[in-house]
Amino acid sequence: MTATRPPAVAGAFYPADPAELASTVDKLLDAVDVPDDDVLARGYVVPHAGYRYSGATAAHVYARLRRHSVHIGRIVLLGPAHRVRVTGVAVPTKPQWATPLGNVTIDLDAPGAADLPHDDAPHAPEHSLEVQLPFLQRAVPGVPVLPFVAGMSTVEEVADAIAATAADAIVLCSTDFSHYETDEAARIQDERTARAVEAHRPDLIGVRDACGVFALRGTVEWARRNALKPTRLALTTSADAGGDRSRVVGYPAFALG
Repeated sequence: MTATRPPAVAGAFYPADPAELASTVDKLLDAVDVPDDDVLARGYVVPHAGYRYSGATAAHVYARLRRHSVHIGRIVLLGPAHRVRVTGVAVPTKPQWATPLGNVTIDLDAPGAADLPHDDAPHAPEHSLEVQLPFLQRAVPGVPVLPFVAGMSTVEEVADAIAATAADAIVLCSTDFSHYETDEAARIQDERTARAVEAHRPDLIGVRDACGVFALRGTVEWARRNALKPTRLALTTSADAGGDRSRVVGYPAFALG
């Protein structure tokens, strides 16, 4: 059995050609004007759709990580499992994950990782974590990543898993917001969700408000416990990238610092 997880969505969610992928990511990062006084946050919320649609929003997070790359030694990355049902959280067992840009070291020796359930099944087809890796490879090359999916779970379970693994790490929560509403309805719904994030109110984030609802609720609770102020970096929909305005997906970017 191979020790490396192969990419599942290269050529679909992002380019499969290494040169094209590197160029695509670099252009997205270069398009973001990071303020001179930007401070590295403890955590971020980032979307996970195809780069054509959510890449520009995600780049608001990764351009900041690139700015502060010398200060980043570890990444904890959590998001939903879209294709395999999960109860609680699950980290993988494979020590390497591949993208067209090369392999990413999976931080299985991270503090607390050994105490979490291990299961490769939900990770194998999952895009919510994979699409973050090429951004990380260009923004903070060589930094190890501990990914875990959060399925049906309590706010406390996910917040505790983050707390157990996030010492000296930057936390990235991968989630999109509303799905398949009209653009007008989505912006109203997503604004409510964004305000719940900003108010440290995971209880106000409903299951239809975010596909990564369990990961997001836990991340918001972790931020509340650590008195981390959520700052909105971007809030868009797929219509902003030319998508069908009658059926959009919402894309958030927040800093938690």
